[in-house]
Amino acid sequence: MAIYYRIDIFVVLKENYLSHMKLLKSIIASFCFVLLLSTGLSAQKFGYVNSTQLLVDMPDVKSADTQLETYQKQLVSKGETMVKNFEQKYQAYMQKANEGVLSKIEMQKEEGGLATEQQNIQKYELEVQQKLMAKREELYKPILAKVQAAIDAVGAEGGYTMIFDTSTGSILHADASEDLTSQIKAKL
Repeated sequence: MAIYYRIDIFVVLKENYLSHMKLLKSIIASFCFVLLLSTGLSAQKFGYVNSTQLLVDMPDVKSADTQLETYQKQLVSKGETMVKNFEQKYQAYMQKANEGVLSKIEMQKEEGGLATEQQNIQKYELEVQQKLMAKREELYKPILAKVQAAIDAVGAEGGYTMIFDTSTGSILHADASEDLTSQIKAKL
């Protein structure tokens, strides 16, 4: 009889353990459901802006474009002068070579000088591109920082979770009432 009594105790303990586990599982499931429900109901606010339109309408951008254009003209002007000088030297060389005035050594020397000058022109072209990129970054960096600050301010004031940029094509749908372009433009 003692053996049956022990088995009955184990059966009762096992049933109690299983019922407690079912209760614990239902509590955990309820907790997870409430957690998911509360996060699903929390309000998230999204807005969008067309940064390209903002930049086009900013006087700072127009001024930066004008400065960049002026700088580019200066650099190109110097390059054009270099090309004209090269062309004149090349024409003079060709005329002397056709007349037979130059010896082979003089021709090689002239060709070497022309090749060096042509390489200098190519180097200058690369230098112009690099200078223009650096100048563009120098001029636009404060403007872009100003736009970003305005976007951040509108986002914080309006309680927006995210603000998308429609000019990059990264949004599929937007309610027109959430277009923040005019508000951000007012901050600029």
